[in-house]
Amino acid sequence: MGIVVQKYGGTSVADTGCIKNVAKRIVECKKKGNKVVVVVSARGNNTDKLIALAKEITDNPPEREMDMLLATGEQESMALLAMAIESLGEPVISLTGAQVGIRTDEVHTKAKILKVDEKRLDRELEAGKVVIVAGFQGATKENEITTLGRGGSDTTAVAVASALKADVCEIFTDVDGIYTADPRVVPRARKLKRISYDEMLELASLGAAVLHPRAVECAKINNVILHVRSSFSREDGTVVGGEEELHRENLEREMIISGVAADKNVARIAVFDVPDKPGIAQKLFVALAEANINVDMIVQSTMREEYNDISFTVSQDDLYKAVEVVEKVKSDIGAKGIAYDSDVAKVSIVGAGMITNPGVAGRMFAALAEAEINIHMISTSEIKISVIVKKDAAEKAMRALHSSFWLDQENRQEVS
Repeated sequence: MGIVVQKYGGTSVADTGCIKNVAKRIVECKKKGNKVVVVVSARGNNTDKLIALAKEITDNPPEREMDMLLATGEQESMALLAMAIESLGEPVISLTGAQVGIRTDEVHTKAKILKVDEKRLDRELEAGKVVIVAGFQGATKENEITTLGRGGSDTTAVAVASALKADVCEIFTDVDGIYTADPRVVPRARKLKRISYDEMLELASLGAAVLHPRAVECAKINNVILHVRSSFSREDGTVVGGEEELHRENLEREMIISGVAADKNVARIAVFDVPDKPGIAQKLFVALAEANINVDMIVQSTMREEYNDISFTVSQDDLYKAVEVVEKVKSDIGAKGIAYDSDVAKVSIVGAGMITNPGVAGRMFAALAEAEINIHMISTSEIKISVIVKKDAAEKAMRALHSSFWLDQENRQEVS
C-alpha cells in the first residue's frame, strides 16, 4: 500500500460534472490499495471573482481580510468534492489548511509554508478515509488564516507529500504533461516523459505555466517525485524528478535542450550614465530589494569616460513601482536618466546538456538572426540561455528555436 497525493486545479473541479469525474478517479486510486490525500484549488475562476468582489467594496482591501475571503474558494471545492466521494460509498473527510496543520509565516496573501504537522493526516488515513485538503492556504502560529499566493495549491500538495513521505505527488491539470514548448504556440511541440528538477525549475520560472517555481523548488529540496497529468484523460504525463532514473534513460541519448519558454510578463529598465564607482550598483539594487522587487536579468555596459549604463528586468507587475524606486535613488547614485520598456518578452532555452555541449549559444543566436529577431539583452547559466526581444517577436522566436534544436524529434539534437 502506497501513499499518493493528488492535486486538482481549478479547471479540474470547475463544475459539478467535473467534480463527480474527479471523485471517481480518486476512488479508483484508493481501491488499488493506496492511501490517498487530495489537494484542491478553487473552482474555475472563482478566485478572480472573489478578488473582483473585494474591489467593488474598496480599491485597497486589507490583506488579512483578503486572505479570509480568498480561502473560502478552496473550502467550497473541498466540501463539494468530499460530498461526491461520500456519495460513491467511500469514507472521506475535508480539512482546511489550518486543520491539517499547515503552518506558515505571517505574510498575508503570499505566505510561505514553515511546516506541515502530519499527525492529523496520519490519523485520518489510518481510519481508512480519503483526505481532501484545501490548497493555497495555511495558518500562522496565532491561527491567523493566510494564503500562499501564485501556485499555492501546487506548493500545498508538494509540502503535504513531503510530510507524508508519499510515493508520488500527482499534479492534475488541463494539460497532459510538460511539453518542449507551449503547443498553442509551437504546434509540433512534444510531450516529455521525464524532466529533471533543475530543468523544470528553470522552465517554470521562465514562463512555462504548468507548474509554479515554488512548488518545483519545494519538490527538489524534499525529493518529492511529481507526475504532471491531465484530469481529462488516462494517459501518463511527465515525471519531474527521479534524477537517477532520468540519468539511466539518458546514458545513450543526452537531451541537450529540453524546452523553449517565453515570458511576456517582463519589463526592461535602463539607468543611464551611472558613475563607474564601487557601491553604486549596491545602492540601486538594495533599494529595489527593500521594496520587495525581484530583479532578473542585469547587464552593465562597458565603461565610457568613467560612466556606465545599467539595464535590468523586472516583472511587468512591478514596473511602475520599480521606476519610482529608481527615480528616488537616481540622484544618490549620480545617474543622469532612466528609461523603461514594457513591450518586451523573455525567450529562453533550457537543457542540462548545455554544460557538456559547446555551440548552443551560437546556434540560438543564429536561429534568431535568421528569423530577423533583434536581441536586446542576454543572460546565461549552466542550463539556460535567455534573451530579451520585442513582445510581438516572442512566439516567432519560440518556433525558430524549437525548430533549430529539433525539439520535435526525440533523437536528434547534436550541435555542431
